[in-house]
Order: sequence, then structure tokens, then C-alpha cells
Amino acid sequence: MSVQERKERERAERERLILATARELAEQQGWDAVTTRRLAERIEYSQPVLYSHFRGKREIIGAVALEGAAELAAAVRAATRAANGPRERVAALARAYLDFAARNPAVYDAMFQLDGGLAFAQEDTPEPLKDAFAALLESLGEVAGEGIDPGLFTEVFWASLHGVATLVRAGRQPPEYAEQRVELLVDRLAIV
Repeated sequence: MSVQERKERERAERERLILATARELAEQQGWDAVTTRRLAERIEYSQPVLYSHFRGKREIIGAVALEGAAELAAAVRAATRAANGPRERVAALARAYLDFAARNPAVYDAMFQLDGGLAFAQEDTPEPLKDAFAALLESLGEVAGEGIDPGLFTEVFWASLHGVATLVRAGRQPPEYAEQRVELLVDRLAIV
């Protein structure tokens, strides 16, 4: 292994450490607790080293959001792959999405609530965000209904899931009705 390859590997490992530490701190104490100073202390590197990877908290949030998008896409695909038939795939997708949001609140905030400097639904949208949408579209496109644009249907279904995830987390909807919400959403929106 060349010196350059070793340095690149070490840099990638430091970047993973920074992001993992930021996620851990955000999940434990919220994103307000994530500062470059605290991150530098926790990873035992100086702030200039941290800044050599990310220009600040906004870029860290963006990087966490991209990781989260990739994880969400994988979770949705795994759940839908195991389901039989269109209706079951859509229900599995909804459950996987809501489960991801509940299990990863800080990551979910980075993806959808905080400014990570990411462009959504544009030409310069980063690939992990496009892939997360594609993971939803793969199952939802087949149940959009005749004459309805599959992408638009996916946006509306996604918005519904996001609303449920956000309202449950904020204590505005009781969590014990999660399955009934999924069933109602699938029954009313998915044409099977």
C-alpha cells in the first residue's frame, strides 16, 4: 500500500468517525449539542482536523442526511423485497419508513428538518437522496392508479408518511395507532 493510499484510508476513517460521533451525540442530546468543539474533543482530534473534512456543522448535517437516505433506501428495499404482492409491498414500505423515522430521530431530522445544504428534487440533488426517492417509487409507482403520474403519487404518499412520522414523534398522534394509520393510508391511496 502506498503512502497516498494509506493517507486516503486514514482520512476516510476519520470522516466516518466524525459522522458516527455526530450522529451519536445528536441522538443522545439533540443537534444543538453537536458543535465542532465537542466533536473535536470526542474524536480526540483538533478542530482544524475536523474542519479539513467539513466546513462546519451544516456540512456534517448534510453528510449525516446522505447516510440516512442510503440507510432508508436499503431499509425500504429490504422490507418490500420480502413482501408478496403490491398491497403488501406498499404496507411494508410504509412500516419500514415509519420505523426508520422512529429509530433514527436525529438522522431523520438531518434528512428533513435541518439545513444540511442539500438540494431536493433538482438536477443537483445528491445521488443518495435520488436513490431514497427511487426506493419509494419502485413500490409506489405500481399502485398509483391509471392516469396518475407515479412520481407525483410517490411524493404525496411520502408526504403522508412524513406527516405521520413527525406528528407521532411530536406527541400529536398516539403511537399505538401506527398500524391502523398504515392500513388506512394503504387502503385509501394505493390502487391495487
